[in-house]
Amino acid sequence: MDRLQTDGTVPTTPRMTQEALQRETDYARAQKILESMRGRGLISLSEFDRITALNRESFSPALAEIMP
Repeated sequence: MDRLQTDGTVPTTPRMTQEALQRETDYARAQKILESMRGRGLISLSEFDRITALNRESFSPALAEIMP
């Protein structure tokens, strides 16, 4: 059941901007590369964790708070 606002309209879900969507895509791509490097033994777990933290700062993915 839709919830009505006090003015009688149905609230809309905020949409992601093109820029935010691009940041999400870039972050996901960077993480896939990191996972591949980690899997091949090219970087250590601590390096993986440090680079992941840097990627979250650089790309500012919207869902970073709930990502492992």
